Amino acid sequence: QVQLVESGGGWVQAGGSLRLACAASKTTFDIGISRMGWYRQAPGKQRDLVATITGGGSTYYADSVKGRFSISRDNAGNTLYLQMNKLKPEDTAVYYCHINYYQRDYWGQGTQVTVSS
Repeated sequence: QVQLVESGGGWVQAGGSLRLACAASKTTFDIGISRMGWYRQAPGKQRDLVATITGGGSTYYADSVKGRFSISRDNAGNTLYLQMNKLKPEDTAVYYCHINYYQRDYWGQGTQVTVSS
C-alpha cells in the first residue's frame, strides 16, 4: 500500500506559475524506481495524462504542456513535483499524483488548480 498526498494547488492568473508536490508514504528504494506521474481532470472531462517520470529520470509530457511544465522528483524518489509555468485557463483542473507500484495503480486525493483569464 502507498498513500500519495498532493499539495500546492490554488488560484493563479493566466501567465502565472504554480508548483505542485506529491509525497509518497513510503521511502523505500522500490518507490524511487517506480514510475510516477501527474494527471488532471477538468469538470465533465476524462482524466488525462500530464507528465510522467521514471526512476531513472526519463520524462514524458503531453503536447499541451510541453515547454511550460516540468516534472521532477527528489533524490530519494519519493517526492514528486510539477512546476507549471505560463499557465492558461485551459489548465484549470484537479491534478492527481499517480504511481504504478508493483503493477498496482495508486492515486492521490487531488489538488485543484484554477487559472483565471
